[in-house]
Amino acid sequence: MTKIFIAIAAILGALSVGCGAFASHALKEQISARSLEIFETGAKYQMYHALALLLVALLLTRLEFIPTTLVASGISFIVGVVLFSGSLYALSLTGVKWLGAITPLGGVAFLVGWGCLAISAWNFN
Repeated sequence: MTKIFIAIAAILGALSVGCGAFASHALKEQISARSLEIFETGAKYQMYHALALLLVALLLTRLEFIPTTLVASGISFIVGVVLFSGSLYALSLTGVKWLGAITPLGGVAFLVGWGCLAISAWNFN
């Protein structure tokens, strides 16, 4: 799981940088200021959680016993990025308002990930 989490974290981080650059250069004149702000929020949260996923992966390399809550944390961060950031990207690019209803589900996944990480702390040596 460690290698998978590191690879996904690297991909999510790189895509976040790409999305941020895309927003700054290509989208700036194409969408409204509010839509641009929404898009950039997605990129920002994607980077935060790519780094959080990397932390989870690094913690997995340090433990003899792998807590399922730590694995659940990593999976929750990935799901959160897909739902939260993905819905914000789609909303800002399409203007389809119902996509905003998906965003809170991603936020809940982020919260679950952070909660699982906190619970996992009890298993650290």
